[in-house]
Amino acid sequence: MFEEFKKFAMRGNVMDLAVGVVIGAAFTGIVNSLVKDIFNPLLGLALGGIDFSNFFLLLKGTPAATLAEAQKTGAVTLNYGLFVNAVINFLVVALALFLLIRQINKLTTPKVAPVAVATPEDVLLLREIRDSLKSR
Repeated sequence: MFEEFKKFAMRGNVMDLAVGVVIGAAFTGIVNSLVKDIFNPLLGLALGGIDFSNFFLLLKGTPAATLAEAQKTGAVTLNYGLFVNAVINFLVVALALFLLIRQINKLTTPKVAPVAVATPEDVLLLREIRDSLKSR
Protein backbone atom coordinates (compact mmCIF):
# COMPACT_ATOMS: atom_id res chain seq x y z
CA MET A 1 0.00 0.00 0.00
CA PHE A 2 2.86 2.40 0.81
CA GLU A 3 4.49 1.76 -2.57
CA GLU A 4 1.18 2.34 -4.33
CA PHE A 5 0.69 5.64 -2.49
CA LYS A 6 4.27 6.69 -3.27
CA LYS A 7 3.69 5.92 -6.96
CA PHE A 8 0.46 7.97 -6.89
CA ALA A 9 2.03 10.93 -5.05
CA MET A 10 5.01 11.12 -7.40
CA ARG A 11 2.94 11.33 -10.57
CA GLY A 12 3.44 14.45 -12.62
CA ASN A 13 -0.13 15.69 -12.22
CA VAL A 14 -0.06 15.47 -8.43
CA MET A 15 3.25 17.33 -8.23
CA ASP A 16 1.99 20.01 -10.66
CA LEU A 17 -1.12 20.42 -8.54
CA ALA A 18 0.96 20.75 -5.36
CA VAL A 19 3.14 23.42 -6.95
CA GLY A 20 0.01 25.21 -8.19
CA VAL A 21 -1.52 25.23 -4.71
CA VAL A 22 1.65 26.64 -3.13
CA ILE A 23 1.99 29.34 -5.80
CA GLY A 24 -1.74 30.08 -5.53
CA ALA A 25 -1.44 30.59 -1.77
CA ALA A 26 1.48 32.97 -2.24
CA PHE A 27 -0.38 34.78 -5.03
CA THR A 28 -3.44 35.12 -2.80
CA GLY A 29 -1.32 36.75 -0.09
CA ILE A 30 0.05 39.24 -2.61
CA VAL A 31 -3.39 40.08 -3.97
CA ASN A 32 -4.90 40.38 -0.48
CA SER A 33 -2.17 42.86 0.42
CA LEU A 34 -2.70 44.74 -2.85
CA VAL A 35 -6.42 45.07 -2.16
CA LYS A 36 -6.14 45.78 1.58
CA ASP A 37 -3.09 48.05 1.58
CA ILE A 38 -3.34 49.83 -1.77
CA PHE A 39 -6.76 49.67 -3.46
CA ASN A 40 -9.04 50.03 -0.43
CA PRO A 41 -7.23 53.09 1.02
CA LEU A 42 -7.24 54.76 -2.41
CA LEU A 43 -10.90 53.92 -2.95
CA GLY A 44 -11.72 55.12 0.57
CA LEU A 45 -9.81 58.35 -0.06
CA ALA A 46 -11.63 58.89 -3.35
CA LEU A 47 -14.96 58.35 -1.57
CA GLY A 48 -14.14 60.73 1.28
CA GLY A 49 -12.24 58.55 3.76
CA ILE A 50 -14.67 55.64 3.80
CA ASP A 51 -13.42 52.35 5.28
CA PHE A 52 -15.50 49.51 3.87
CA SER A 53 -14.50 47.09 6.62
CA ASN A 54 -16.53 49.13 9.11
CA PHE A 55 -19.77 49.04 7.14
CA PHE A 56 -22.21 46.85 9.02
CA LEU A 57 -25.86 46.65 9.92
CA LEU A 58 -26.69 46.05 13.57
CA LEU A 59 -29.30 43.29 13.82
CA LYS A 60 -29.31 42.80 17.58
CA GLY A 61 -27.32 44.35 20.41
CA THR A 62 -26.04 47.72 21.52
CA PRO A 63 -25.10 50.27 18.84
CA ALA A 64 -21.37 50.76 18.23
CA ALA A 65 -19.25 53.03 16.03
CA THR A 66 -17.06 50.31 14.58
CA LEU A 67 -17.46 46.65 13.71
CA ALA A 68 -14.78 45.65 16.23
CA GLU A 69 -16.63 47.41 19.05
CA ALA A 70 -19.93 45.78 18.04
CA GLN A 71 -18.32 42.33 17.97
CA LYS A 72 -16.73 42.90 21.41
CA THR A 73 -20.16 43.54 22.90
CA GLY A 74 -21.52 40.36 21.30
CA ALA A 75 -23.87 42.17 18.93
CA VAL A 76 -25.28 40.37 15.91
CA THR A 77 -24.19 42.24 12.79
CA LEU A 78 -24.55 41.95 9.04
CA ASN A 79 -21.06 42.80 7.75
CA TYR A 80 -21.72 44.02 4.22
CA GLY A 81 -18.51 46.11 4.19
CA LEU A 82 -16.41 42.98 4.56
CA PHE A 83 -18.41 41.50 1.69
CA VAL A 84 -17.55 44.54 -0.46
CA ASN A 85 -13.88 43.99 0.41
CA ALA A 86 -14.19 40.32 -0.61
CA VAL A 87 -15.81 41.29 -3.93
CA ILE A 88 -13.03 43.79 -4.65
CA ASN A 89 -10.48 41.12 -3.73
CA PHE A 90 -12.15 38.63 -6.09
CA LEU A 91 -12.22 41.14 -8.96
CA VAL A 92 -8.53 41.93 -8.54
CA VAL A 93 -7.64 38.21 -8.43
CA ALA A 94 -9.79 37.52 -11.50
CA LEU A 95 -8.22 40.43 -13.40
CA ALA A 96 -4.70 39.40 -12.43
CA LEU A 97 -5.32 35.79 -13.47
CA PHE A 98 -6.92 36.91 -16.72
CA LEU A 99 -3.92 39.08 -17.59
CA LEU A 100 -1.48 36.33 -16.59
CA ILE A 101 -3.22 33.63 -18.63
CA ARG A 102 -3.62 36.01 -21.55
CA GLN A 103 0.14 36.64 -21.61
CA ILE A 104 0.92 32.95 -21.26
CA ASN A 105 -1.38 32.19 -24.17
CA LYS A 106 0.35 34.85 -26.29
CA LEU A 107 3.75 33.37 -25.47
CA THR A 108 2.78 29.75 -26.05
CA THR A 109 0.56 30.10 -29.12
CA PRO A 110 2.68 29.67 -32.23
CA LYS A 111 2.46 32.40 -34.82
CA VAL A 112 0.86 31.02 -37.95
CA ALA A 113 1.19 32.86 -41.23
CA PRO A 114 -2.21 33.55 -42.79
CA VAL A 115 -3.02 31.11 -45.55
CA ALA A 116 -4.34 32.58 -48.76
CA VAL A 117 -7.78 31.17 -49.37
CA ALA A 118 -8.62 30.47 -52.98
CA THR A 119 -11.68 32.30 -54.23
CA PRO A 120 -14.46 29.84 -55.13
CA GLU A 121 -15.19 29.41 -58.84
CA ASP A 122 -18.79 30.59 -58.56
CA VAL A 123 -17.60 33.89 -57.08
CA LEU A 124 -15.06 34.28 -59.89
CA LEU A 125 -17.78 33.59 -62.47
CA LEU A 126 -20.11 36.13 -60.85
CA ARG A 127 -17.32 38.72 -60.90
CA GLU A 128 -16.74 38.09 -64.61
CA ILE A 129 -20.44 38.53 -65.28
CA ARG A 130 -20.48 41.73 -63.23
CA ASP A 131 -17.45 43.13 -65.05
CA SER A 132 -18.86 42.30 -68.47
CA LEU A 133 -22.17 43.98 -67.57
CA LYS A 134 -20.31 47.08 -66.38
CA SER A 135 -18.35 47.30 -69.62
CA ARG A 136 -21.52 47.35 -71.78
